[in-house]
Amino acid sequence: MKTESLSALKSEIKNLPEEELRGIIVRLAKYKVENKELINYLLFHSYDQGNYIQLVQNEVEEQFRALNKSRTYLAKKTVRKALKTAQKHIKFAGKKEVEITLLIHFCKQLRKSGVLLRKGTVLGNIYLRQFQRIEKILESLHEDMQLDFEQDIEILRK
Repeated sequence: MKTESLSALKSEIKNLPEEELRGIIVRLAKYKVENKELINYLLFHSYDQGNYIQLVQNEVEEQFRALNKSRTYLAKKTVRKALKTAQKHIKFAGKKEVEITLLIHFCKQLRKSGVLLRKGTVLGNIYLRQFQRIEKILESLHEDMQLDFEQDIEILRK
């Protein structure tokens, strides 16, 4: 069975009565946890980006507090989990400002965690890839926005 295109889905949604549309949204929320999280973001957090960013930053910080530095394998696993959390929320927001803010915060937490970020190691490569992603996003932002983030990026360059 072939899935319809996004434009076909949009036009079909326009023709649905409100009650049926509500039922579809609730069913989507039941089907997958990520769908429920996205609906939660759209309904309760999309209007207040600052508060949403703070909530996500707190969640990432909490994951870094649970970081087990005694074994590199466990540290890598926790760091990847924190990155996955940040990326999920970046995808929900869909805004470059939120993306760069959360990635900068992730990189700061990774540096602050005390794990070794030597060049060529997995953790070092994770840090480097996220820093390169930050720089790429920074280039696409307006000049005024670039200046707002420049100080944070200089800290990460060191």
